[in-house]
Amino acid sequence: MSNYKFNRIAVKIGSNVLTKSDGMLDIARIEQIVEQVVELHQNGVEIVLVSSGAVASGKAELKPARKMDSVELRQLFSAVGQAKLINCYYDLFRQKNIICGQVLTTKESFGSRRHYLNQQQCMRVMLENNVVPIVNENDTISVTELMFTDNDELSGLIATMMDVDALIILSNIDGIYDGDPNDESSSVIRKIKSSQNLNQYIQTKKSSLGRGGMMTKTRIARKVAKEGIPVFIANGKKDGILIDLLTNENTISTFFEPEPKEISSVKKWIAHSEDFAKGKVVVNEGAKNALLKSEAHSLLPVGIIDVKGNFERYDIVKIEDESGHVLGVGKAEYDSTKIRQLKGQNNQRPFIHYNYLCVEVG
Repeated sequence: MSNYKFNRIAVKIGSNVLTKSDGMLDIARIEQIVEQVVELHQNGVEIVLVSSGAVASGKAELKPARKMDSVELRQLFSAVGQAKLINCYYDLFRQKNIICGQVLTTKESFGSRRHYLNQQQCMRVMLENNVVPIVNENDTISVTELMFTDNDELSGLIATMMDVDALIILSNIDGIYDGDPNDESSSVIRKIKSSQNLNQYIQTKKSSLGRGGMMTKTRIARKVAKEGIPVFIANGKKDGILIDLLTNENTISTFFEPEPKEISSVKKWIAHSEDFAKGKVVVNEGAKNALLKSEAHSLLPVGIIDVKGNFERYDIVKIEDESGHVLGVGKAEYDSTKIRQLKGQNNQRPFIHYNYLCVEVG
């Protein structure tokens, strides 16, 4: 057990934290973050780093010989930049007698339960052997439709996968403001409850180096907090920010208050799998009302009125009502051919058992 308030954390470090204004890696900033991770690590805190910066790092090193499309450029820059970034981390950690390891993943790897568990086991073994996992999307093989929104989305998946005590998202500002962050009259919203409406505060513009923005961070933070994990959005440009967040309740940041309910690891996976759904089923009003009740209900074939797309048994499918509103996602117990035959019929086994069903995840 550590002397800090969390024993295992996931830390997402954005591109704007790790790079300077000219796009070059900010080695001094990376070193400062590594020193904080080392201090926490040496005091018993397990840490999984989700680090951006590969594409920005590669971009600063290369001048392409010909005009390329955005996917080609991303693949090229990340191939060079990821090597540069992980070497930087490795050298800095090695100076402190700590080993780090690289985990590259893709969005597809979270769509399969087997691949999901393989990644989870890899990082568990790393943590058991005092290795700091450094996770990033494998941009060299990811193409537009298969990419994460950004590493905020990836960090949310990692946080739930590794059952962390907290997720810390480091940006280049102190958190979510109640106005324009550049306006001196604006202040950081210190605590956000699950029911709180933030539409008037969230700016839609994306960061200059990363793919996401505060809207994405907020969406992911809410989703993770809903699963019982505290989330902080804080300023990674501030020295000692990680130590402060784990020791000082008054550290300036935006804290997303977690919901108290516990859900199984399988349901956590399913809750984050809406984007990986292979098909859809449309349910009638009776099935919709049953699914939305507080007590658990399975989705039976009798409540299904339409099947869209082709999928295999155990694939993730979306559940929609007759107006097209997504009610949830779940793991199919029949393939698409079989459920088309059984839809509307009584006295059939569940199409989605309640143990493998997450309602209202959208």
